[in-house]
Amino acid sequence: MKLAMIGFGQAGGKVVDKFLEYDKRTGSEIVRAAAAVNTAKADLMGLEHITEEQRVLIGQSRVKGHGVGADNELGAEIAEEDIDEVQGAIDSIPVHEVDAFLVVAGLGGGTGSGGAPVLAKHLKRIYTEPVYGLGILPGSDEGGIYTLNAARSFQTFVREVDNLMVFDNDAWRQTGESVQGGYSEINEEIVRRFGILFGAGEIQQGQEVAESVVDSSEIINTLSGGGVSTVGYAEEEVEERTSGGLLSRLRNDDDEDELDSAHTTNRITSLVRKAALGRLTLPCEIEGAERALLVLAGPPEYLNRKGIERGRKWLEEQTGSMEVRGGDYPYRGAGFVATVILLAGVTNVPRIKELQQVAIEAQDNLDEIREESEENLDELVSDGSDELESLF
Repeated sequence: MKLAMIGFGQAGGKVVDKFLEYDKRTGSEIVRAAAAVNTAKADLMGLEHITEEQRVLIGQSRVKGHGVGADNELGAEIAEEDIDEVQGAIDSIPVHEVDAFLVVAGLGGGTGSGGAPVLAKHLKRIYTEPVYGLGILPGSDEGGIYTLNAARSFQTFVREVDNLMVFDNDAWRQTGESVQGGYSEINEEIVRRFGILFGAGEIQQGQEVAESVVDSSEIINTLSGGGVSTVGYAEEEVEERTSGGLLSRLRNDDDEDELDSAHTTNRITSLVRKAALGRLTLPCEIEGAERALLVLAGPPEYLNRKGIERGRKWLEEQTGSMEVRGGDYPYRGAGFVATVILLAGVTNVPRIKELQQVAIEAQDNLDEIREESEENLDELVSDGSDELESLF
């Protein structure tokens, strides 16, 4: 699947930068074009793989390149005002070669959480290609203002995109980890999962063709219908076989082949279960997911149709969905077999309900604090107001 990726804000820019690095490392060629948009000049300068002409600084007249300070209302206003500057970078994207747009943003800050929904709305108005969002939720320990930003951005963003894929930092941050190390690890997790998902079906020169091809249309169909999506992932290391034979096994031994096939099928089924029931990018109950897509990636000799079909059937039973697609992605040189599961249209998401509840409380507290501050200021200055004259 060929994507035009636009990272909005600090987190969004870093994730898109990481996708480009992944593309170069694996040769997957998912990112057809990339851009980063920010109100903070320093964040744009810290990117390594997005070309300088595709880094767009907005809001210079208002914030002078210093960011919006977690004010996502200001972030949205600036995005609206400077949308033509962002469009200037998008104009250089060969849209006829792109299957979809992906707008990536952290939802807790100011620039990305405010600007990403604005950009998504703009893209949907102009282009016929699907516009997807990848929203990153802040950890619950990051503070009330970030939670409030995320809740407001989430409910706006999800309405403006064709589908919002979500990654929850809260489920992935490890205790004792440095902030920088934590986010770097999280970005790697994001890129690995979505890289295999979007890379499926892209055949390179000399690469094996999948038995059950997953192409961009199947990803688009799984994401169609809007709503929220989450991605599961599991992998197992394998020893790749050389062209000379099956490690120490003989290919002409039928019993060995049957045993090998059964083992492969069981491995695939086990990985599918681990991916679906393990740590999802957005933790949720998988029952009730409207649509699902299963992708098996790895050396072709470790993939088989029977395993994929069995995994797909199990996923149908668990989700209750009639729309479960599946296929393989032959991927040599990785040294592992991986399963990626895209669950679209999930609704039983405790984290989102909790986020919205905490945000409502934070908003009430902010309103109270503002009222109290005004009262305290009035008290402070009113003591001498009878004797003193105001300047104007």
